[in-house]
Amino acid sequence: MSATDESPRGSSPSGAAPTPYEQMQASPEFKALRNRWRRYIFLMSGLFLGWFLVYVLLADFAPSVVNARIGGSNFTVGLLLGLLQFVSTFLIAVLYAKFAEKNIDPDSEALRAQVEEKL
Repeated sequence: MSATDESPRGSSPSGAAPTPYEQMQASPEFKALRNRWRRYIFLMSGLFLGWFLVYVLLADFAPSVVNARIGGSNFTVGLLLGLLQFVSTFLIAVLYAKFAEKNIDPDSEALRAQVEEKL
């Protein structure tokens, strides 16, 4: 079989029966699972990128705000915001783990079991 006999993305050659994995990809359950995952990922990515953009724009266009000292110490608003970037990254990872455990993993396990039954 030549490389031209296969269609893009590794699917079956034309006329051949689809593999169990390809059948699973075409199922409404898989599409719903994928859409649920994408909605969550795009939402969290957008929120994080927006939060990061606010931090960068404040540093660039409002240096007096970022350089303001907190409570008479050497700790500034910019330093606090920078540290909160790390906290928000960790929080997003924890939230994703909980979301996946509750909303993604059970359905993906069921789909995997269906595919393994057909193998």
